[in-house]
Amino acid sequence: MPAVKVEMLPIQSQYDLVDVRRAVRTRAAHIGMSILDQTKIVTAASELARNALVYGGGGTVMLEELEDGMRICLRLTFEDHGPGIPDVDKALTDGFTTGGGLGLGLGGSKRLVHDFEISSVVSEGTRVRVTRWK
Repeated sequence: MPAVKVEMLPIQSQYDLVDVRRAVRTRAAHIGMSILDQTKIVTAASELARNALVYGGGGTVMLEELEDGMRICLRLTFEDHGPGIPDVDKALTDGFTTGGGLGLGLGGSKRLVHDFEISSVVSEGTRVRVTRWK
Protein backbone atom coordinates (compact mmCIF):
# COMPACT_ATOMS: atom_id res chain seq x y z
CA MET A 1 0.00 0.00 0.00
CA PRO A 2 1.44 3.36 -0.91
CA ALA A 3 1.71 5.88 1.91
CA VAL A 4 -0.03 9.16 1.19
CA LYS A 5 1.40 10.98 4.16
CA VAL A 6 3.93 9.94 6.83
CA GLU A 7 4.87 11.64 10.09
CA MET A 8 7.20 10.54 12.92
CA LEU A 9 6.68 11.81 16.47
CA PRO A 10 8.79 11.32 19.59
CA ILE A 11 7.38 9.81 22.79
CA GLN A 12 9.72 11.07 25.53
CA SER A 13 7.43 12.91 27.98
CA GLN A 14 3.84 13.36 29.11
CA TYR A 15 3.65 16.35 26.76
CA ASP A 16 4.43 14.09 23.82
CA LEU A 17 1.42 11.93 24.72
CA VAL A 18 -0.80 14.98 24.18
CA ASP A 19 0.91 15.67 20.84
CA VAL A 20 0.40 12.05 19.72
CA ARG A 21 -3.32 12.15 20.56
CA ARG A 22 -3.73 15.48 18.76
CA ALA A 23 -1.85 14.30 15.65
CA VAL A 24 -3.80 11.03 15.46
CA ARG A 25 -7.15 12.84 15.79
CA THR A 26 -6.12 15.35 13.11
CA ARG A 27 -5.06 12.56 10.72
CA ALA A 28 -8.19 10.50 11.40
CA ALA A 29 -10.41 13.51 10.71
CA HIS A 30 -8.38 14.35 7.59
CA ILE A 31 -9.11 10.97 6.00
CA GLY A 32 -12.80 11.28 6.88
CA MET A 33 -13.20 8.92 9.82
CA SER A 34 -16.39 9.29 11.82
CA ILE A 35 -16.20 10.76 15.32
CA LEU A 36 -16.62 7.24 16.75
CA ASP A 37 -13.76 5.85 14.64
CA GLN A 38 -11.60 8.87 15.52
CA THR A 39 -12.23 8.21 19.21
CA LYS A 40 -11.33 4.53 18.85
CA ILE A 41 -7.99 5.15 17.13
CA VAL A 42 -7.11 8.04 19.43
CA THR A 43 -7.87 5.89 22.49
CA ALA A 44 -5.71 3.04 21.15
CA ALA A 45 -2.92 5.50 20.31
CA SER A 46 -3.08 7.05 23.77
CA GLU A 47 -2.71 3.65 25.46
CA LEU A 48 0.12 2.52 23.21
CA ALA A 49 2.02 5.81 23.49
CA ARG A 50 1.68 5.69 27.27
CA ASN A 51 2.98 2.10 27.29
CA ALA A 52 5.99 3.14 25.18
CA LEU A 53 6.74 5.95 27.62
CA VAL A 54 6.08 4.18 30.93
CA TYR A 55 7.24 0.65 30.19
CA GLY A 56 9.59 1.22 27.25
CA GLY A 57 11.32 4.34 28.54
CA GLY A 58 10.15 6.36 25.54
CA GLY A 59 10.15 5.78 21.83
CA THR A 60 8.51 6.94 18.64
CA VAL A 61 5.30 6.65 16.69
CA MET A 62 5.02 6.73 12.93
CA LEU A 63 1.66 7.89 11.55
CA GLU A 64 0.83 6.81 8.01
CA GLU A 65 -2.17 7.54 5.85
CA LEU A 66 -2.37 4.60 3.44
CA GLU A 67 -4.51 3.90 0.40
CA ASP A 68 -5.49 0.49 -0.91
CA GLY A 69 -7.54 1.07 -4.03
CA MET A 70 -10.58 3.00 -2.92
CA ARG A 71 -9.97 2.38 0.79
CA ILE A 72 -7.93 4.57 3.11
CA CYS A 73 -6.62 3.91 6.60
CA LEU A 74 -4.49 5.30 9.35
CA ARG A 75 -1.62 3.06 10.46
CA LEU A 76 0.35 3.79 13.62
CA THR A 77 3.65 2.10 14.46
CA PHE A 78 4.93 2.49 18.03
CA GLU A 79 8.52 1.51 18.80
CA ASP A 80 10.61 1.57 21.93
CA HIS A 81 13.96 0.13 22.98
CA GLY A 82 12.90 -0.80 26.49
CA PRO A 83 13.00 -4.12 28.32
CA GLY A 84 10.58 -5.84 25.95
CA ILE A 85 7.66 -8.07 26.85
CA PRO A 86 8.61 -11.59 27.97
CA ASP A 87 5.17 -13.10 27.27
CA VAL A 88 3.17 -11.19 24.65
CA ASP A 89 0.14 -13.51 24.88
CA LYS A 90 -0.04 -12.95 28.63
CA ALA A 91 0.38 -9.18 28.18
CA LEU A 92 -2.63 -9.18 25.82
CA THR A 93 -4.79 -10.87 28.46
CA ASP A 94 -7.22 -8.51 30.16
CA GLY A 95 -6.29 -7.98 33.78
CA PHE A 96 -2.58 -8.75 33.35
CA THR A 97 -0.32 -5.88 34.36
CA THR A 98 3.25 -5.36 35.41
CA GLY A 99 2.36 -1.86 36.58
CA GLY A 100 -0.39 -0.57 38.79
CA GLY A 101 -3.06 -0.25 36.09
CA LEU A 102 -6.09 -2.33 35.19
CA GLY A 103 -4.27 -4.42 32.60
CA LEU A 104 -6.54 -3.40 29.74
CA GLY A 105 -4.14 -1.33 27.60
CA LEU A 106 -2.80 -3.76 25.01
CA GLY A 107 -5.90 -5.93 24.76
CA GLY A 108 -8.16 -2.90 24.74
CA SER A 109 -6.10 -1.27 22.02
CA LYS A 110 -6.33 -4.43 19.95
CA ARG A 111 -10.13 -4.37 20.17
CA LEU A 112 -10.29 -0.73 19.02
CA VAL A 113 -8.51 -1.23 15.68
CA HIS A 114 -8.93 -3.42 12.61
CA ASP A 115 -5.38 -4.75 12.41
CA PHE A 116 -2.99 -5.26 15.33
CA GLU A 117 0.59 -6.58 15.22
CA ILE A 118 3.04 -6.77 18.09
CA SER A 119 6.61 -7.95 18.24
CA SER A 120 8.82 -7.77 21.28
CA VAL A 121 12.29 -8.98 22.16
CA VAL A 122 13.40 -9.04 25.78
CA SER A 123 16.18 -6.48 26.38
CA GLU A 124 15.67 -4.98 22.91
CA GLY A 125 12.22 -3.41 22.84
CA THR A 126 8.72 -3.60 21.47
CA ARG A 127 6.99 -2.65 18.23
CA VAL A 128 3.21 -2.36 17.97
CA ARG A 129 1.51 -1.58 14.66
CA VAL A 130 -2.21 -0.81 14.54
CA THR A 131 -4.42 0.05 11.60
CA ARG A 132 -7.94 1.45 11.46
CA TRP A 133 -9.71 1.66 8.11
CA LYS A 134 -12.13 4.42 7.23
